[in-house]
Amino acid sequence: MKSVQELPAFRLFLLLLVLFAFLPEIVSAAAKSSLTLQRWQIHYASNSGSSIPSPETVWLDASVSDPKTALPEGISSVWVRIVLPPTEGWVHPGLLADRLYGHNLYVYNEGQLLYQSIREFAFDLNKLVLPLARSSEPTELYIRIDTAGERAGMLSGFKLDEFNVLSDEFIVHDLPDVLLGTGIAFLGLIMLLCSGYLHRRQRSTWISLSLIALATGLLMILYSPLPYIYFKAYGNGLLLLFDALMFVLFPSLNYYINQMFEGQYRFFAKFARLQAAYSLFCLLALILYAIVGERYFEPYHLISNLIWGVLILIQLLVIIVLSIVHARRGNRNALILSIGFFLLALLGVTDMTRYYLSDKTYVLFLWKFGVIALIVALVVILARRISSDYATLVNYSKELELYNHRLERTEKLKIISDLAASVAHEVRNPLQVTRGFLQLLAGKSEEKNKPYFDLATNELDRASAIITDFLTFAKPEMDTIVILDLAEELKKIEAMMSPLAAMHGTVLAFSSESDLLFEGNSSKLKQAFINMIKNSFEATGMNGRIDVSAFREKDEIVVRIQDDGEGMEEDQVAKLGTPFFSTKAKGTGLGLMVTFRIIEVMKGTIAFHSVKSQGTEVTIRFPLVARRAEQAPPEEEDGNRQA
Repeated sequence: MKSVQELPAFRLFLLLLVLFAFLPEIVSAAAKSSLTLQRWQIHYASNSGSSIPSPETVWLDASVSDPKTALPEGISSVWVRIVLPPTEGWVHPGLLADRLYGHNLYVYNEGQLLYQSIREFAFDLNKLVLPLARSSEPTELYIRIDTAGERAGMLSGFKLDEFNVLSDEFIVHDLPDVLLGTGIAFLGLIMLLCSGYLHRRQRSTWISLSLIALATGLLMILYSPLPYIYFKAYGNGLLLLFDALMFVLFPSLNYYINQMFEGQYRFFAKFARLQAAYSLFCLLALILYAIVGERYFEPYHLISNLIWGVLILIQLLVIIVLSIVHARRGNRNALILSIGFFLLALLGVTDMTRYYLSDKTYVLFLWKFGVIALIVALVVILARRISSDYATLVNYSKELELYNHRLERTEKLKIISDLAASVAHEVRNPLQVTRGFLQLLAGKSEEKNKPYFDLATNELDRASAIITDFLTFAKPEMDTIVILDLAEELKKIEAMMSPLAAMHGTVLAFSSESDLLFEGNSSKLKQAFINMIKNSFEATGMNGRIDVSAFREKDEIVVRIQDDGEGMEEDQVAKLGTPFFSTKAKGTGLGLMVTFRIIEVMKGTIAFHSVKSQGTEVTIRFPLVARRAEQAPPEEEDGNRQA
């Protein structure tokens, strides 16, 4: 193995560079792991003097499970004493107290002031991180905590580790709340700015939801101790903003919930108006308090904290009850929305209950998950509505396309009707005149010329029949309308079409319920069904199957003609019944057009559903009529009268 002197200079330089790059990781790996101190001692002081308590001072034991943060009456300071283990195991040792109550902090070690932090505003949720000197012996650390409130002391214990690790943890622990709050507040601000583009009827609900998002996001940020640590100069302003957001959030929440519940619960609407009025009163009290200062803190604290807290608790309990009631409506969106409101209210009530039961040592955090649950519920509802609106739009587009095809077909039918009526009127008269003169001339002509006159007369009659058929294509007329029994009519059609089915090698199956009565014309009905069944024969080819079934569905008769033929594309199905459109090479489309007109004249509807290479299904519906009671003969009626 080569020695260091034998290595080339460049390779030696690279080796030293790699060692230097990974030196912090190597040192950190060799350093001691973190240590958490969950027990400490406290001493209540009646004054805020800087002298460390004497050795004769009586100290009380405290811990994470029993922090003793509630101060006795007349006490404004508390001393905290902890015994630090040897810190020589860390390269740059540090101390982190992630949660504590207090306004002013002073840290002493061996009688020397190591750190101090002074606040001139009322927010008492605080935290502490500071570097320590390396020591091979245990040392005592004294922390004096001054407060202007009713609580002071440690909550989360002390953590020993590398100072740079603790510095990162000092920020990272509260950073998710700040980032989440920033995101929600930004979303609320964007929604508020976009409210001007909405319709006036939607604007109030949208603005209330925007205020909820904006206020909630800012409250998440302001409830974290980080803004008050890094922006001490604006502490009082941040606290006033926090209170103002509280007075805006809950009335907005009430208004939005009342709108979502469609104003069904009048007592809740009255409560919402009452709370909104009290919220306005609290805002005025906040402005007055900001002007006059600390002299009116006690009345303002009573108005904005105690009474307001009771109203919030009542509000959340009412929301829980209404969410349960509203969820039973069966509507999926109502259920999702009710779950969101229920979780928000339940977690909020749990937070407030634990806060007051813990003698105000509990740090509220569950309400943040309630806000997230409500946001998730609103997003799910929004996604469902977008999906529903998209489906509605697609259906509307299809209906519009179908309507356009029908309109186009109607226009073409009108053109053909007008053309047929014109041809029938303008051509039949000269044909009849010509036929009459030919008959007259035939009677006076020689016998050998009569066959020619007969031929001419027959051709004129054939031309008249063509005109009549053309008129029938445009406007089929019913000679007589009677009550038909569809089962009987289908039997006749089956007898007529069975030989054709045998010739095509197709299975033709009929099935029908009894007493399917409707008004129509028997001959025209046969013409329409024969047209459709013939189309099915041509679509299935050899060895196909056609099923014709009839049954009752509410107040309608439903006839289905199904085949397993070649099927059609959607655009082809949409054009069916249009004059001169046909999927057959030699088809004209007039037969199916006549079928549509016949069904329409008999007050029925016809619909096609087809899948390429899978077959076609035709659904025909007729209004069902009741069987008329047979009248008694006149003789019997007279006899009954005499009796």
